[in-house]
Amino acid sequence: MTINGGISFWYATDPGTPATTPPRPPLTAHAAADVVIVGGGYTGLWTAYYLKQAAPDLRVTVLEQKFCGYGASGRNGGWLYNGIAGRDRYAALHGRPAAARLQQAMNETVTEVIAVAAKEGIDADIHRGGVLEVARTPAQLGRLKAFHAAELAFGESDRELHDAAATRARIDIADAVGSGWSPHGARIHPLKLVRGLAAACERLGVVIHESTPVTEIAAGKAVTPYGTVRAPYVLRCTEGFTAALKGQKRSWLPMNSSMIATAPLSPETWARLGWSGREVLGDMAHAYMYAQRTADDRIAIGGRGVPYRFGSRTDNDGRTQPATVGSLRDLLFSFFPVLTGTEITHAWSGVLGVPRDWCATVTLDRTTGLGWAGGYVGSGVATANLAGRTLRDLVLGESTELTALPWVNHRVRRWEPEPFRWLGVQALYAAYREADRREAATHSPTTTPLARLADRISGRH
Repeated sequence: MTINGGISFWYATDPGTPATTPPRPPLTAHAAADVVIVGGGYTGLWTAYYLKQAAPDLRVTVLEQKFCGYGASGRNGGWLYNGIAGRDRYAALHGRPAAARLQQAMNETVTEVIAVAAKEGIDADIHRGGVLEVARTPAQLGRLKAFHAAELAFGESDRELHDAAATRARIDIADAVGSGWSPHGARIHPLKLVRGLAAACERLGVVIHESTPVTEIAAGKAVTPYGTVRAPYVLRCTEGFTAALKGQKRSWLPMNSSMIATAPLSPETWARLGWSGREVLGDMAHAYMYAQRTADDRIAIGGRGVPYRFGSRTDNDGRTQPATVGSLRDLLFSFFPVLTGTEITHAWSGVLGVPRDWCATVTLDRTTGLGWAGGYVGSGVATANLAGRTLRDLVLGESTELTALPWVNHRVRRWEPEPFRWLGVQALYAAYREADRREAATHSPTTTPLARLADRISGRH
């Protein structure tokens, strides 16, 4: 039987589950701090960590509505890689050299996260096998080659392009016609990373209050049902849950992403599949997938499923629709026919934050003390670390290479009101799925015009 929900597979395989680990105490009265951070995921915890490293006397408080890692930080696909949402738009707005500096910072961020995990004794099942992105149709191959050329142009000279035979030798993926590999990626157990990071923050003196939902953020304060925390700086680090805050309904769209995990696979099965490098795996479809070979030799694979719930609602503790579980199972068996009939042990969902122009941002308004970071569009595991270091520098008032990056203080227009928001997202993802179907059926070497139109309307490109 498939366990559906329970937050995520990562919680099911980590001994410190919410049921066995007492939560950190909630806020019980009004309080004061120098910096209050709303959100106990990667962004909030990295920001707290780096602030206390740089300024040990700073009073830093983190407020988390459930428990650290409840959101995307404890549910994601475990891709620690160098992708960042909005790079091409930043190149258009600020010039290619500025966007290249942002990309270089992301390349270095992968190494930074691994180094901090080692320094703090965080065993997060990290394996730096790089990122393998596969093409399974001629149109996908065309996009892969264009992507490869673009990455080379942004300075990633250490990436590789493989033909069908070399791809299948690496991982035996059905219908693979080519792939691209980058060294700037690693497989992680996302929950172990967030738990270890929270503990590292507490060792530095960060105060973390769990079970403390924030209902409103305003200049100088974060309001909760149990009291108000006042601070000169209030940082919103809520990613896909941002829409639940007062006045933020249309800021970032909470996009749903769903995953399944298989039972552990036998050594004989792995001998047939390959994947000895334990690369994180993606593809070049419009409705793309992402996967990893876990430390206990399962495959965890994800995709968009039902992309958006009306009114920016979020899921119930990770539970996902049976139809989505079925579609992900079909996708898994399509990639790896030898696995047909393999038991699916876990299914779960989570939300990620999507700005209207699909650009990740870091912002601090020094006149109000209000700041935020996010809108990672699914690339947040590493980007959150760069965001945390950048928020540190902004709060401390330092002009650094990080504060000069083009994503700092970028402003985005708000999403359309309902029902237009819901109708638009449903139509766009229906178009992407249809575009993938057409490309697979026709074997055309070019991207279907339907997908190009959807990209223009959505703001992805």
